[in-house]
Amino acid sequence: MKKILLVGNPNVGKSTIFTRLTGINVITSNYPGTTVEYTKGYLKIKEEEYEVIDTPGAYALNPITKAEEVAIDILNKNKDGIILNILDANNLERHLNLTLQLIKRKFNLIIILNFWDETRHSGVEIDFKKLEKILKVPVIPVCGRTGYGIKDVISNLNNAKISDFIYKNEKDKWQKIGNIIKQVQKLKYKRHTFLDKIEELSIKPNMGLVIALIVLLSTFFIVRFIGENLITFFDFLFNKYWTPFIEKIVNSFVSKKFIQNLLLGTVPKPMESFGILTTGLYIPFVVVFPYIFAFYLLLSILEDIGYLPRLAVLLDRIMHKLGIHGYTAIPIIFGFGCKVPAILSTRILETEREKILATSLLLLIAPCMPQTAMIISLSTPFGIKYLFLIFIILFLNSLIVNFLLNKILKREKPELFLEIPPYRIPYFKTTLLKLWLRLKNFIYEAIPMIILGIFFVGLLDSLGILNIISNFFEKPITKIMGLPKEIAAVITFGFLRKDVSIALLAPFKLNPKQFVIASIFLTIYLPCLATSFTMIKELKLKNALKVISINLITGMIISFFLNLIL
Repeated sequence: MKKILLVGNPNVGKSTIFTRLTGINVITSNYPGTTVEYTKGYLKIKEEEYEVIDTPGAYALNPITKAEEVAIDILNKNKDGIILNILDANNLERHLNLTLQLIKRKFNLIIILNFWDETRHSGVEIDFKKLEKILKVPVIPVCGRTGYGIKDVISNLNNAKISDFIYKNEKDKWQKIGNIIKQVQKLKYKRHTFLDKIEELSIKPNMGLVIALIVLLSTFFIVRFIGENLITFFDFLFNKYWTPFIEKIVNSFVSKKFIQNLLLGTVPKPMESFGILTTGLYIPFVVVFPYIFAFYLLLSILEDIGYLPRLAVLLDRIMHKLGIHGYTAIPIIFGFGCKVPAILSTRILETEREKILATSLLLLIAPCMPQTAMIISLSTPFGIKYLFLIFIILFLNSLIVNFLLNKILKREKPELFLEIPPYRIPYFKTTLLKLWLRLKNFIYEAIPMIILGIFFVGLLDSLGILNIISNFFEKPITKIMGLPKEIAAVITFGFLRKDVSIALLAPFKLNPKQFVIASIFLTIYLPCLATSFTMIKELKLKNALKVISINLITGMIISFFLNLIL
């Protein structure tokens, strides 16, 4: 089977073109020996089938980051493949750097000038036919968002060529690029559009912060609006159809009361006991999934619009106060979804010190999305003020802890170098693909663990072990935190899977004060098992233990003081 490799700088629209070629039935997996992901799909033309690989973004063939190492390794292992070199037509000079390196390495090449529709709006004119003659490989203008030019790409796959265009050294390469630009590109005067003005305002210190606040608050309320409406709909379906059906089935075929309690709970009603087929399914599908869906939908849209890099630049000055640069905003945003990819994304940071500070911040600043979903859902009876109180306490605590850590771990502060793409209208299929890949991970990984967690606690409860564990931890839990002793089992299981722990609070009927303390403690006291192992791999054991200790001590101190003052 022939292989097609999509290669280019970050933010050149590779994913959109990949989706155009393959649809959304794709495979995403870790490259062997790393945690860097790449995406793979298939394209069939008549009787011929191609494997299409979307490689991680790379600026050059001399790798600096792990993602670039993976991209180049994939290239080297598929030397005979067809290379679709994707360029941003609006930034031709910068992107030709990678193109000339690919030509020098003698790859079968087709050059794709993406965002062709934007060139006329930005005042850029490119003679792509002349560029084709100079570089001696096919050059095809494309608009991935609309599909313009994709048919030309497919019809030219067999025309991929090894160019004999040559340059001697690095200095000669940039001279060649300069000469190419003079011959093929013209710039016209262009008036600033409303979108151009918004782009500029969104990275200015004062107005940018206002826009960021509006975007983040709007995102929060949209996520909550979508989540709550989906919950209302799913709750109706669950209680109207599923609960009566499953009660009838279990009571008809299962005679032992012990097994019935495990399956349906001691009270056959969702959220009031620990039944696998009642609460075990209600929590992931009715309570958590709607918020996960809404959050990842909004995150994918913000990614595709191009707002996240601007947020990183905007927050750079603030982050410097904490000893890190604005790029840490990206892991933190990922951390609102799941801490594991957030910690993996700290690879973009250069020093060990930055990674420790960034990891501490993203673990303390907010819960992961499944935890957030449960906190939002379970706090509804108490009123929105308690919901905001939880997040404000977490936010302020994280800033204070990181400020102190920055003073303790004193070293030179990093600088931020980041390419900011223009704002673009999201391509629906690419957004849908990102949403599906993220939801698929939740469905395959988190939901089974939530069901297992419900089964685990329900089994402990039925066997009387929950009561033994509760008695052992009774004094620290009741005296220090002011919580019911039975929550000991939830705290124990929370280490295995943090996104389950908040959900398991539902049957305990806590008052507002207890709910605030329990939510904050379960959010920060320990990373979940998956996050802990990821931290050990990324930070090494010694540094991972430092971060874990900071979390545990902070959780105990915060809970103690909240119990005193609330």
